Amino acid sequence: MRVLYPALLTIALMVTCAMAAQAHSLEEVDQDLRDEEKYFQAVDVEAPGFTLQDAEGRRVSLSDLRGNVVVLNFVYTNCPDVCPLHAERIAELQGMINQTPMKAVVEFVTITTDPKDDTGTVLSEYGRAHGLDPVNWVFLTAAPDQPDDSTRKIAESYGLKFTESGEGMQMHGIVTHVIDQDGRLRARFHGLKFEALSLVVFVNALTNRTQKPHGHPEPGLWESLKGLMQ
Repeated sequence: MRVLYPALLTIALMVTCAMAAQAHSLEEVDQDLRDEEKYFQAVDVEAPGFTLQDAEGRRVSLSDLRGNVVVLNFVYTNCPDVCPLHAERIAELQGMINQTPMKAVVEFVTITTDPKDDTGTVLSEYGRAHGLDPVNWVFLTAAPDQPDDSTRKIAESYGLKFTESGEGMQMHGIVTHVIDQDGRLRARFHGLKFEALSLVVFVNALTNRTQKPHGHPEPGLWESLKGLMQ
């Protein structure tokens, strides 16, 4: 997909979201992504719950976020390579979504897998350094009464393993998880090469909760989107 200037990107987002809401069901968007986005994995299972604390020491549970779509990822701040890139990708996604009405119903959650080193101050500074907006983003860590490996176990419950490899480093993959308003894990976007707009369109379909396909033939979402981008 070609690079868009900011104003054109905003228009494209608005048009794309309107298309997803009015002409395409969640089922159709899901199928389009299966066909067009090779880094997309459809899921439909109960999302593993968690209760952690934010940079200010406030307890936050996944259940507290019911009613919103949650975009969830795992990083640790001492990671020298892929974690900063993942944080910047989340900031890009947040920037796109926050240009639309979805801003009010989408929450971004990052969980550190290194609670021992990632204190509240570290979490706050990391978010600012990577352009994440606290208006609908939170960076969570283990509470003092939770073991140091608790967040790595949460990551593992989502199918993502962080393995300590010495000198504070961890071996791990990169996945962006999407959880719906009912607390069900609905998608994994693997790695960093997926199209940002693919995730935005999927999140928009969830926010509109349209489940049944329309009954008349229309161009697919991706055919329409490609035409918009030309």
